[in-house]
Amino acid sequence: MAYAGLAQEYLGVPAVTRAYTTACVITTAAVQLELLTPFQLYFNPDLIFRKLQVWRLVTNFLFFGPLGFSFFFNMIFLYRYCRMLEEGSFRGRTADFVFMFLFGGFLMTLFGLFASLFFLGQAFTIMLVYVWSRRNPYIRMNFFGLLNFQAPFLPWVLMGFSLLLGNSIIIDLLGIAVGHIYYFLEDVFPNQPGGKKLLLTPSFLKMVFDTPEEDPNYNPLPEDHLENQPGDQDLNQQPPQ
Repeated sequence: MAYAGLAQEYLGVPAVTRAYTTACVITTAAVQLELLTPFQLYFNPDLIFRKLQVWRLVTNFLFFGPLGFSFFFNMIFLYRYCRMLEEGSFRGRTADFVFMFLFGGFLMTLFGLFASLFFLGQAFTIMLVYVWSRRNPYIRMNFFGLLNFQAPFLPWVLMGFSLLLGNSIIIDLLGIAVGHIYYFLEDVFPNQPGGKKLLLTPSFLKMVFDTPEEDPNYNPLPEDHLENQPGDQDLNQQPPQ
């Protein structure tokens, strides 16, 4: 019964959040079991373009380090804010959510070409947190019972916490920068005088991920009137005055 409950809970997680967090956990487990090594996963432009190891464009977003506090901390925030975005402002807009993933990953990869960054999963998590926080500006947050603040400060609090742990803040700053670029182009610029929507989700993503909406004006005939007989009144016709 417990297994069935866990399976039901797992299947209840939105599709994109479920796929991404599962891929992260499986990748980390594979490294922990020594089926893979981080050297096969990290971002390396030379190996990607010269050796055609194109999987590194994806795997560098899936590995958060060995099992430990940092891994679980990142996974909790990734799962929480990815799910809240998918169930909140992206509800019913899976294609747009996937496009945000692709847009953010593309910008981070471009930056990675000019910087010595090996894994970008943490930056991606911060990007998700940033977008959520800007779309929920009035929510009060509490960080480990020590700090109380409004949601837009959350990415900066996480960056400060990362700094206290002795980590470089470059990854966090990258996530914040990419998150702000997406938020500005998607939520701010289109609402400015003369502004317009620049981030347009490709139609093929909508075909794959979004179910077609039903025509609200579609009014099917009752089953006993599927075939109009001669002399039958059109059901949509107004009665004569």
